[in-house]
Amino acid sequence: MLLRMSTLFLRTLREDPADAEVPSHKLMVRGGYVRRAAPGIYSWLPLGKMVLDNVASVVREEMNRIGGQEVLLPALLPREYYEASGRWTEYGDTLFRLTDRKDADYLLGPTHEELFTLLVKGEYSSYKDFPAILYQIQEKFRDEARPRAGVLRGREFHMKDSYSFDLDDEGLQRSYDLHRDAYIRIFDRLGLNYVIVSAMSGAMGGSASEEFLAETPTGEDTFVRSTASDYAANVEAVQTPTPPALPIEGRPEAQVHHTPDTPTIETLVDFLNGVGLGRSFTAADTLKNVLVKTRAPGEADWEIMGVGVPGDREVDMKRLEAVLHPAEVELLDESDFEANPFLVKGYVGPNALLRNKLRYLVDPRVAEGSAWVTGADEPDHHVVDLVCGRDFTPDGVIEAAEIREGDPSPDGRGTLYTARGIEIGHIFQLGRKFADAFGLDALGPDGKPRRITMGSYGIGVSRVVAAIVEQSHDDKGIIWPREVAPADVHVVGTGKGEQIEVAVRIAEELADRGVRVLVDDRKGVSPGVKFTDAELLGIPTSLIVGKGLAQGVLELRDRASGEREEIAVDTAVEKVVRSVKGA
Repeated sequence: MLLRMSTLFLRTLREDPADAEVPSHKLMVRGGYVRRAAPGIYSWLPLGKMVLDNVASVVREEMNRIGGQEVLLPALLPREYYEASGRWTEYGDTLFRLTDRKDADYLLGPTHEELFTLLVKGEYSSYKDFPAILYQIQEKFRDEARPRAGVLRGREFHMKDSYSFDLDDEGLQRSYDLHRDAYIRIFDRLGLNYVIVSAMSGAMGGSASEEFLAETPTGEDTFVRSTASDYAANVEAVQTPTPPALPIEGRPEAQVHHTPDTPTIETLVDFLNGVGLGRSFTAADTLKNVLVKTRAPGEADWEIMGVGVPGDREVDMKRLEAVLHPAEVELLDESDFEANPFLVKGYVGPNALLRNKLRYLVDPRVAEGSAWVTGADEPDHHVVDLVCGRDFTPDGVIEAAEIREGDPSPDGRGTLYTARGIEIGHIFQLGRKFADAFGLDALGPDGKPRRITMGSYGIGVSRVVAAIVEQSHDDKGIIWPREVAPADVHVVGTGKGEQIEVAVRIAEELADRGVRVLVDDRKGVSPGVKFTDAELLGIPTSLIVGKGLAQGVLELRDRASGEREEIAVDTAVEKVVRSVKGA
């Protein structure tokens, strides 16, 4: 392959785009890899399309290696499939919905569990047909509320989604493990620094779920790791260790105290420590009751519920939303308090919620026998020594409190620390959710139907491209790993006449030897501009045909290490070929 910059559809930019916040967005636009068409929608230019295709090729090779068979399904899907699975309403505003000229409802597919299930149902009917793994690499569509960061969070994106179909749970586990191992090989080949974390299944449903996150400070996902083990989890999936129950007998009776002007945890703790109750208090001794309202998909009415967490912690709305998904979740507003006067803002306790039959869920730390200072359900009053299991009984527990560095690891080894990453892959054990929705069965050897069990596995192909740039760049530009770079070698003819002619001749010889080459054969462009473009574009190896040509010398540069080496003109082709092929 030989690309000539004199004819290549490419314009590099010297300034960052005004809306760019993260390095991948800035550099991919400046390098002419992508161009913004609309918010969250990008065109892939020639070099960008090559990188995208190279990533897809790695994904395709490893999917084929585990027995996956590639298909291509439509992106435009009829409503009834998603109605049958319940996701027409579960997905809410995330779906792109449209109607045709006959007023039939359609959507642009965000993922394809429904259609794959129906496809297999239509083709396979015997236990002899299974197991099966099908996949596609295709555009997906999600109406992101806040598209940002270029192709990292877009409304149209390229994704590999694959689906496994097995006769039993043991088969599902084998298919899951095959995909997990394939993902490890894919991301290793792509040169990514990543971590595998436990995750929530969300709208996908199912049981086991893991995310592959590319570690980077610009990532949107927060995850935690243990200081003493290999435990790692998305923040939404962290399970809080539950303390043992405490004896209730002999505990002090709950007492209501007048606590004027203490609507916040801070003011309450200061007040309690100033009135001489015989002991000191901290925020961790208080029980904060956060009031939210939830609404199931397709429902008109909201349900008010209380969430109790230790007062030294905030409710993490992302964790709360993940647990309550697919329901909508909002904090109560002033009109909600006015409509429910038994909810005394700033002084809400468990009993007003329970007496009025509102759902009340608490953090796992609010264990049986634990005593708390909390609202007494009247203005300027709190109750001290309210004991869980004696004075109030919550409806259950919920993982909604913020996770902090230093928290004990759920596996009992070490403490947690936080990091950020970009989700590049997600694997799910779906189980029978979609098989049940569409009646996907196979006749077993005994002639009786068996319900198929499924797995779903995604890789954000376009997001992977951006994740690579986030991890592999410097202040001059992109540094592509060779596996995904649009070319192996960037041959730069820096001057006039002979230097450009020699650069083109060497580029042609390299292309004939199977090396992918980008040659800068532009005339009338200064050496400084050509060097700047070469660093911005990020091709792994550069061969500079410059002033040294007069002495029979060229310069070989490694983009990642910055190392430079002078080589003889007559050995340049052989040396570059060995360098590329051996890399």
